[in-house]
Amino acid sequence: MKLRVFNILKNTKVEGPGIRYSIWVQGCSRHCKGCQAVHTWSHGGGSLLDTDVILADIKAQSGIEGVTFLGGEPFEQAEALGIIAEEVQKAGLSVLCFTGGYLEELEKDSKNKKLLDNIDLLIDGPFVAEKLDYSRPWCGSSNQRYQFLSDRYNESIFYEYKNKVEINISKNGQIFMNGMGDFDKILQQIDLTGVK
Repeated sequence: MKLRVFNILKNTKVEGPGIRYSIWVQGCSRHCKGCQAVHTWSHGGGSLLDTDVILADIKAQSGIEGVTFLGGEPFEQAEALGIIAEEVQKAGLSVLCFTGGYLEELEKDSKNKKLLDNIDLLIDGPFVAEKLDYSRPWCGSSNQRYQFLSDRYNESIFYEYKNKVEINISKNGQIFMNGMGDFDKILQQIDLTGVK
């Protein structure tokens, strides 16, 4: 099965507990006002990758705690991500997933079952600019919720982790920021005059 992907980071420390392999899916119909990932909204962008290729790459990584699905909207590609999540769990790794939907609505659609059954931590709820709140790890607004769908994680993560941002600069000078924080403010404070 194919997954439309915006980006993959094979080793990141800011997209959930521990070191994670993170997959940004391409395509989102929610279009939350103030979203930091508007470049992932288009359903025609990104690259189509085979789930078997992605799984082989995940299994080739060493030292990762788990996999994180972001977007874009992961549940718009629930079937493909369900296949990946199930195999990730079999490999003993954790699964964290972000969604702009709420768990109660996602549970009503049978196509989401395999993905939901293989998620350890779901962070649900749309980003609401008027409720901006970076005080909790991995959340951008106060309405977003932590849904512990397995016993792998619990409320202790609130004390163990803080929001952080990573900045990656490719060889061709392209900047990719990830994590949770005020990206606009960070960019204003960075002197990029030496980056070509």
